[in-house]
Amino acid sequence: MPVDPQLRNLDIEIPTQPEVLVKLSLLMAEEDIDLQAMSSLVEDDMALAAAVMKAVNSSLYGLRGRVQTVQQALTYLGMREVAAITFEMGLRAAFPAAAELEAVWARASQRGLLMGRMGQMLGVDPWASHSAGLFEECGKAVLYRHAPAHYPAMLRAATRDAELVELEKTAFGVSHDALGAALCESWGLNPAAVASVRHHVEIQSTLTMPETLARRSVAAISTVAWALMNHADQVDDIAAQIAPQAQLDETLVLRAARRVNEQLQAAQEHGR
Repeated sequence: MPVDPQLRNLDIEIPTQPEVLVKLSLLMAEEDIDLQAMSSLVEDDMALAAAVMKAVNSSLYGLRGRVQTVQQALTYLGMREVAAITFEMGLRAAFPAAAELEAVWARASQRGLLMGRMGQMLGVDPWASHSAGLFEECGKAVLYRHAPAHYPAMLRAATRDAELVELEKTAFGVSHDALGAALCESWGLNPAAVASVRHHVEIQSTLTMPETLARRSVAAISTVAWALMNHADQVDDIAAQIAPQAQLDETLVLRAARRVNEQLQAAQEHGR
């Protein structure tokens, strides 16, 4: 999809999607996904395969034995999560390695996993949910690459994303949520994932869905995942406010959130 012309006028470059991720997207869109083709696609890119293996063997997944191949990862974790890890590594590789972005990528891993598994439990497209979690903060990487001398100071100065958005608009005329959505569109992500990325800061700040937001389920899952990661003591209240706005059952949303959170905590304990 084309990037918004208004963003093009700002002279902020949106990185193109790596060819391996284009091919992966095509595989994921097939009705019957060829796991062998997916495995071969990842393993043919040695740097990408190494990054995927490192991520799969991290404490986030808590696997009992060390995974040596992409095929093994597919067996243990399943197609969607391996594809999502591949997307995450491809996304990271599109930007310069930077210590200031490590926290962004770490949150992306956790949030994507939370959202994908919650989506699966709630009958909401798990691939779109996982993708939205991975890409939610990617606009920060776009701005870091655009202004590496100035943007880190903004990241340090802002205590909340709503505050960061205002600093970004003043400095660049655009904020990371809009840039993240533009990147999602240009990489052909699901429209529900694009909408979640575009509106996540506003929804987290107000706990109110924009009236114009048509695709709401992924955005609701995003908000609950954010609450789990940042305001665990408020998850019940936040879910109670946000779930009905997306026509989701509050009780089921909370049950899914707690179950997935317990899974990740157990995996991390096992991985230590």
